Amino acid sequence: MELGKGNPQQIRQVLLFFVFLGGSLVSSETWRYSVAEETEIGFFIGNVVKDIGLGVEDLAARGARVIFDDYKPHLRLDLQTGNLLLNEQPDREALCDLTEPCILHFQVLLENPLQFFRAELWVEDINDHTPTFTDKHILLKISESTAPGTSFQMDSAQDLDVGKNGVQNYTLNPNLHFHLKLQDSEDGRKYPELLLDQPLDREKEPELRLTLTALDGGSPPRSGTALVSVLVLDINDNAPQFERSVYEVPIPENSPLDFLVVRVSATDLDTGINGELSYSFSHVSRDIQKTFEIHPISGEVRLKAFLDFELVQSYTINIQAIDGGSLSGKSVILVRVVDVNDNPPEVVVTSLTSPIPENSSPEMVVAVFSLRDQDSGDNGRMVCSIQDNIPFLLKPNFKNFYTLETESPLDRENKAEYIITITVTDMGTPRLKTEHNITVLVSDVNDNAPAFTQTSYTLWVRENNSPALHIGSVSATDTDAGANAQVTYSLLPPSDPPVPLASLVSINPDNGHLFALTSLDYEALRAFEFRVGATDRGSPALSSQALVRVLVADANDNAPFVLYPLQNASAPCTELVPRAAEPGYLVTKVVAVDGDAGQNAWLSYQLLKATEPGLFGVWAHNGEVRTARLLSERDAPKQRLVVLVKDNGEPPLSASVTLHVLLVDGFSQPYLPPPEAEAAAAAPADPLTVYLVVALASVSSLFLFSVLVFVAVRLCRRGGAGSAGRCPVPEGHFPGHLVDVSGTGTLSQSYQYEVCLTGGTGTREFKVLKSVASNHRGSMINVEENSDILNGFGFN
Repeated sequence: MELGKGNPQQIRQVLLFFVFLGGSLVSSETWRYSVAEETEIGFFIGNVVKDIGLGVEDLAARGARVIFDDYKPHLRLDLQTGNLLLNEQPDREALCDLTEPCILHFQVLLENPLQFFRAELWVEDINDHTPTFTDKHILLKISESTAPGTSFQMDSAQDLDVGKNGVQNYTLNPNLHFHLKLQDSEDGRKYPELLLDQPLDREKEPELRLTLTALDGGSPPRSGTALVSVLVLDINDNAPQFERSVYEVPIPENSPLDFLVVRVSATDLDTGINGELSYSFSHVSRDIQKTFEIHPISGEVRLKAFLDFELVQSYTINIQAIDGGSLSGKSVILVRVVDVNDNPPEVVVTSLTSPIPENSSPEMVVAVFSLRDQDSGDNGRMVCSIQDNIPFLLKPNFKNFYTLETESPLDRENKAEYIITITVTDMGTPRLKTEHNITVLVSDVNDNAPAFTQTSYTLWVRENNSPALHIGSVSATDTDAGANAQVTYSLLPPSDPPVPLASLVSINPDNGHLFALTSLDYEALRAFEFRVGATDRGSPALSSQALVRVLVADANDNAPFVLYPLQNASAPCTELVPRAAEPGYLVTKVVAVDGDAGQNAWLSYQLLKATEPGLFGVWAHNGEVRTARLLSERDAPKQRLVVLVKDNGEPPLSASVTLHVLLVDGFSQPYLPPPEAEAAAAAPADPLTVYLVVALASVSSLFLFSVLVFVAVRLCRRGGAGSAGRCPVPEGHFPGHLVDVSGTGTLSQSYQYEVCLTGGTGTREFKVLKSVASNHRGSMINVEENSDILNGFGFN
């Protein structure tokens, strides 16, 4: 069993057991071995075989081993050779600390038979450690009033080595104030002391740095150093001093509050409370105290109030610095306020003329004004201008005075108000600008005549209007203003009016409303025109005219009038129809006219009543009464027809006529001209044709008179009553203004006709003999004349 493999406590118990039992087995001789510390492992220490006197083979046989008192395997026994070899690198300082000499006790144990051999291992010291100071930085505080020769004890250095390898000497770097003195302690060690050679001056050298070196006695020697800082303590022997005796500071006047004006600094060569400085103003005015403040510690001077170059341009501030020992230093701050462009230009209007007439002459003075800027230098130089494209200009005058004058003629109707912006800019940086507005009104001159909105007006009014009816308005405008623009309307009657204009219309002079004074009649007056004047109230007054045309619109106020057959005769008209008549036989033609115009005069015809329904029919557009079928013996010989004539107005008006038809036998069919021939006969003839027709009618009237008398006598006899065969002829005047614009077969407004009955055949036919007149208001003269002739034949 090798040493060190088992439990140390068990091994100790076994060894003590053997020692007590066999104390005689321990050798009294002690072997001594030595080795230098930090020797490499495996280093040869000695040979046990030679020292004990045994053979090498006995070591293994007897179980030889090495046991140290601290049970650490410092050495190893080689059983093959008996050599003691270093098992670990020894460190004397770790094994023995400061103990000298350093001895490690161990035993060589032989188990069979049991035998002990005592031995010692001396570990020799080598100079492997450097002297070190406990505090690498040694601080000494020494007042500058300390007298020379005073000593100051220093801490000694420590060296883990012993003997001559320990600390042997101290040195101090050369200096003017201290030298080193070594002292011996009771334990034999040396410690250093500093001795003051010369007085200290903190203001010249507030701190001394010395290097203390400790040296050991090794070969080569090792050394350790420490830094000794000597802090010279101050006494109040120096007054504060400012960096500058005068501080000149420019500061812009627009600096904000709390702006840093300057930071003053004073120095005091003393330290501590003697070197602590406090800054303050010294004998300054209230204005400075209200404007500036100084920080007592930092020395910063700041603004408490705003500066104004225009009020104060500079300040002189006295300051002082006081140390803790009541010593003080003084300085002066000269603050120069720098002007900045902080005042915009000002415009002061001295005089202003407004309004000005629009016919003012050029170069008329409208306004006089002056400019002012409180800044100085370029900041106070100004440039003045007005906007372009206006009929005004600026003219400079004395100093900063300007006049505003008209440049060209004015026109109030084009522009009645001018807002003139006077722009003033200074030359500072940045440039400040002021704009001042002047309002110039242009007064009116009566230079514009009223103008109608239309050169002519067309107004429509329906006939039968109520009097004082508003029929329309005219309007004129005047671009002038005030009384010059107040328009008065008036009627301008024509030179030779057919009807007095004052009886027809009136006009409101204020608003131009036109009123119809009387009820107008389309059939009497279809249109009229006049002029309206518009006059302003200027001086002189100006006027203009407009044409007004009034058109009367037709109203359906005339019922159809039946020309043939007339219903106011003493005896009704009887038409003869042969029983042999074919369907479509023309019995008669109802002729009617309407005094209205347009659709109010469009007439239509219809059969309202008949003795034999279905026997006769009436054409709706021309009023022709024709047979609808063949006549038979069963048809009554006397037929009564009621024809309704209706216009197309709204509401429609109508008239009715009663026809008596007598069915006869043996009455030959007369020649009926075609409708085209009738239309041609109805066409208006030229004057020569009219004369020929009148002449032929006069000659033929004698012949017709005899024929009609003969026919009338026969009819009257057959009629029984004596009045059935009489055909009434219209008497009196026919109504005028017989109007038709449709061309559908009724009589036109432009013609009046004579009507009569042809005789000789026993049949009745309505004949249009001639056109009598083409005027609008003429009566049926020829009809009256022929009615006298017919009455002579017994047609009452």
